Amino acid sequence: MEPIPDGPAVLPPGLRALQRLVLGLIGVMIAGFVVLVGAFLWRLNAPAPILPPAVTLPDGSARPVAFTMAGDWFAVVTADDRILIYDRLTGRLRQTLAVE
Repeated sequence: MEPIPDGPAVLPPGLRALQRLVLGLIGVMIAGFVVLVGAFLWRLNAPAPILPPAVTLPDGSARPVAFTMAGDWFAVVTADDRILIYDRLTGRLRQTLAVE
């Protein structure tokens, strides 16, 4: 029986390289997770968009099915295939587009 050597075990060169790769991967994964959490926190703490308190559709039969915002306007898509574009600050109807 061989005696057990004292001190730290010496790894073969191939295993040392693998150990460095695994440690590098751990570091990259931790950094990526921190960046991901930071991005979520940054987006969740963004200020709420400014919209008028109420939007009046042109006639009572229009039923909204989608909504989008951009710049200084927002749009409401209705079930009867129209796009209603409103001013973002005043809520005034700017334009009506018929989808064919």
